[in-house]
Amino acid sequence: MKRPALKLSLSLLLLAGCAPTAILPPQAVEASAGRSAALDPAMEARIAGIVAGMTLEQKVGQITQPDVRNITPDEVRRYYIGTVLNGGGAWPDNDKRSTVAEWAAWADAYADAAMATDMAVRIPLLWGTDAVHGHNNVSGATIFPHNIGLGAANDPALIERIGRATARQVRATGITWAFAPTVAVGQNRRWGRTYESWSSDPALVRRYGEAMVRGLQGGLTGDADVLATAKHYLGDGGTFDGVDQGQTRTSREDLLSTHGAGYLGALDADVQTVMISYSSWYDTASGQDHGKMHGNRDLIAGVLKGELGFDGLIVSDWNGIEQVAGCTKDHCPQAVNAGIDVFMVPEDWRAFIANTVADVREGRVPESRIDDAVTRVLRVKMRSGLFDRPADASALTGRADALDASALAREAVRKSVVLLKNDNAALPLQRGRKVLVVGASADSLSNQTGGWSLTWQGTENSNADFATGQTLLAALREALGAENVTWSADGAGVDVSRYDAVVAVLGEPPYAEYNGDVRFPAPVQHSLQNPADLAVLRAVSGKGVPVVTVLYSGRPAYANDLINLSDAFVAAFLPGTEGRGLADVLVDGAHDFSGRLSFAWPGSACSTGEGDLVQFARGYGLSYARPAPVGRLPLPQTPQTCEG
Repeated sequence: MKRPALKLSLSLLLLAGCAPTAILPPQAVEASAGRSAALDPAMEARIAGIVAGMTLEQKVGQITQPDVRNITPDEVRRYYIGTVLNGGGAWPDNDKRSTVAEWAAWADAYADAAMATDMAVRIPLLWGTDAVHGHNNVSGATIFPHNIGLGAANDPALIERIGRATARQVRATGITWAFAPTVAVGQNRRWGRTYESWSSDPALVRRYGEAMVRGLQGGLTGDADVLATAKHYLGDGGTFDGVDQGQTRTSREDLLSTHGAGYLGALDADVQTVMISYSSWYDTASGQDHGKMHGNRDLIAGVLKGELGFDGLIVSDWNGIEQVAGCTKDHCPQAVNAGIDVFMVPEDWRAFIANTVADVREGRVPESRIDDAVTRVLRVKMRSGLFDRPADASALTGRADALDASALAREAVRKSVVLLKNDNAALPLQRGRKVLVVGASADSLSNQTGGWSLTWQGTENSNADFATGQTLLAALREALGAENVTWSADGAGVDVSRYDAVVAVLGEPPYAEYNGDVRFPAPVQHSLQNPADLAVLRAVSGKGVPVVTVLYSGRPAYANDLINLSDAFVAAFLPGTEGRGLADVLVDGAHDFSGRLSFAWPGSACSTGEGDLVQFARGYGLSYARPAPVGRLPLPQTPQTCEG
């Protein structure tokens, strides 16, 4: 159902103070009242009747979310489980190359079990999945560029189309809930999840958040619609020193106006679910440490549910409750009372159910809080059509062709790569010329797609595991003719003078949350973390043949040394499976570069954000139509440590 757009600026909420019961400014009252008025009275009466007929154990089962690797379909039935998830690297029968039909059958088994309980009213199951750049857990699914690249496209309409395509992929596997989009406003490139952020610009993140939610959710009840999730609430992109799951040290005003921007866009698009952040918040204005966000009643129940009038469900992150002071993986009354509605307790779900039931019976958690959580779960299930039509009734269920969005992803790649340098018209490459391609990343879909690709960290994958897509090496062979392209992983011992141009494809190994952090005080320089890339470039540079470098990276990478060794330099970020999109802009010039940096590009190994030494400002990007010489960049000495 469509509800009135939210027009509130989060910064206005400062007038309301910190307490959930604070007096609201007129704009907040209007926004909250508008959303509450949109509730369907008939639906709410139906929900109330169902909740009234449930036992406490049934209610707690509905708000418990195990990982499918740790629960059987029969346990879903016996424990009245309301929602499950598949974490990164979970596949049917633990087979990475499972077919769409096998995924759909797997989802059906759990969905059928939920409808076989002894409840007076049987409640359908929600299955959530991390479809963060396409349906990235599924072999054969087109994988789109990660958010950092899409931000450079500055094209909300493209983002909405990607959301629609992703929803089709997800529905093909029998799943109806995507844990996307991430609306973090990345502030420090040390953060390993920088690539999950569209931009350091809150305004762009807000526009994109709205567009992606519209794309994923559609009308909510169609064959190609899934529930979207705005995540991670709140401040995950602003942690001190970029430490994943760390402390966001800022004022309440900045927390809300900067890091809250994406949630306003998502709420404008009627997002139905929000996921809580692992991070914590320290208020620099008051000096108060508010602790972990999973226990922050003010910002969850007060701001999100109260002042913003969010009436969907709020889900915790993977074992996120255990980080709240005094809590464990299976027990956290503070998080329940803070306003979380669904608890992602992937392994310890049985103990969580028992402990939460005991909390209610012993007075630590009011049953009314459980009733509110269950009401929100049922509301979201009804709005998404699950009570009227099972997930597998979608015309897309089991259809392998629904995974294919290669043409759209190819377009997205073209629009999301940024030309940082093109001295002496080294680009475009000309057909019929001999080209030497160097660098292991040239033939690596793992490095090209990054984290959250088939596996959680994006590691332990071969090109064959993806079952579709094309590396840049393959795309260049297709575009230039296989006979004109030679590849050397390391460039060693190759006579460069035999070629008309060199394309060096450099890249980071894939990583996801936590593992991708570059912890202070280590310098953040691509060639320090990946010395083999510097060696490859040195092997081919300065030989009288133009060198074009393409860099895959999950962050704006300090790379002045690499840029100086290159005649042209392309920031490709993590473009996904469609290498043809890169070849489109590299070869012949039929497609020009249109991408512009959505983060500042650093000018030193210790520069971490917009306010530090910047080499290329946010918004920078060259094109064939708009050339500009770059020349030799400064090479400040890289210290052993960024401390002091």
